[in-house]
Amino acid sequence: MWEIYDELIAVVPPDLRVRECLVGMHWTLVRSKAVGMALTPFGASRNYGPKGASVASGIGEQIAGMPVRELAQFVKSWDPYEASLGLAAINSVLNSPEQVEKMFGRPLSTQGQVSAFVHYSEMVRGKKVAVIGRFPDLNTLTGVCRLTVLERNPGPDDLPDPACEYVLPDQDYVFITATTLTNKTMPRLLELSRNATVFLVGPSTPFTPILFRHGVDTLAGTVVLNPDAVWRSAAEGAARAVFDHGAQMVKVSRRDYDEGSKD
Repeated sequence: MWEIYDELIAVVPPDLRVRECLVGMHWTLVRSKAVGMALTPFGASRNYGPKGASVASGIGEQIAGMPVRELAQFVKSWDPYEASLGLAAINSVLNSPEQVEKMFGRPLSTQGQVSAFVHYSEMVRGKKVAVIGRFPDLNTLTGVCRLTVLERNPGPDDLPDPACEYVLPDQDYVFITATTLTNKTMPRLLELSRNATVFLVGPSTPFTPILFRHGVDTLAGTVVLNPDAVWRSAAEGAARAVFDHGAQMVKVSRRDYDEGSKD
């Protein structure tokens, strides 16, 4: 069950160091090769950090300067804050603009600042579609497809996440939030979705062909193009506003990668 995690950790250079980190209200950021993002957990205890460090005991002193691979290993932690720091550390390596542009095979400037649900709405028209996670712009798909939303804290129109065992094997398309990496449900969700076209979505998404080998068809995540502006925005508690300050929505399909690797 840990194969995906171990492969992601293994691609982090052993000699790279963390420059700084930020646990913001909405986004957790780690800066090393680039700035990596992960969603800050909601409603969990704030006693987090390597070796039990907390904000009060100097988490910045604990993390800044440590090997990125060491921090990346915390993606396997069952503490949600540690896991988010670990994923942000991985993304600080994998989600650099240069690396993602090479993977995409075209300039990132050709990507529109539009969510995966808007971008792929015509593709999924009339199909059975499941979304793991109640995203803010799912209204785009209302009336377009036969939509099922699975959510850990379900609202009136959602199913609880254990329904995935019954729903996912029968879907045409499945959109999975990348926070399933931190809560450890991704391996099972990918297994259940093996008959569907799978999108991994959200700013926590790592851009790597490793995920294509595990059943993901398209990566729809975020690349930080203006590190200082995104850092300041996240520190001030911004949620979606980071996309107005240098965070670029990017989509890379398996086909994009295959075609780009031939060039």
